[in-house]
Amino acid sequence: MYPFIRMFYAMAGSRKLPPLALTDIHSSDHICMPWDLDLWNELNNGRTLTIYDLNRIPLAVRTGLIGVLRQEKWGLTMAGVMVRYRRRIRAFDRVTIKGRAVCFDDKFMYLEQSMWRRDGECANHAVYRAAVTSAQGIVPPAKVVEALGMADLNPDMPVWLQKWCETEALRPWPPMQD
Repeated sequence: MYPFIRMFYAMAGSRKLPPLALTDIHSSDHICMPWDLDLWNELNNGRTLTIYDLNRIPLAVRTGLIGVLRQEKWGLTMAGVMVRYRRRIRAFDRVTIKGRAVCFDDKFMYLEQSMWRRDGECANHAVYRAAVTSAQGIVPPAKVVEALGMADLNPDMPVWLQKWCETEALRPWPPMQD
């Protein structure tokens, strides 16, 4: 089940924090609960993505994106994710999630999030390809950034992210169904 109560608290807490620019880092603290675990008694890989929501949506609140989405009647969808898992997180472990927008291209915004254990080790890192949508389709990120009042913002795409985009473009869609 989706962690609605945890999201409510994350959203309420983010409203009390100062605004951020789109590429600023939003940091939030979380606890791995027993219902977040898999059969090996560690944070489930799918649940990791759900817990990232608890950081990403408040980030969108603090940057003003949620307000712009409501005002323009736009939606937000995830169009892809690349995740690297490196360290285990177990029940009741405390973690800090750091999230920010990295850059954008003509269709997508690229967001990165990382989950840090209390011992200073990075447990995992995710990069999302996000799209803002309207009834007409994908809203160009430059238009979204302009609506946020950050029209001057246009960070360069890091090489490693360019390579991911190039690789994704080579991936067949729809996938084979044999």
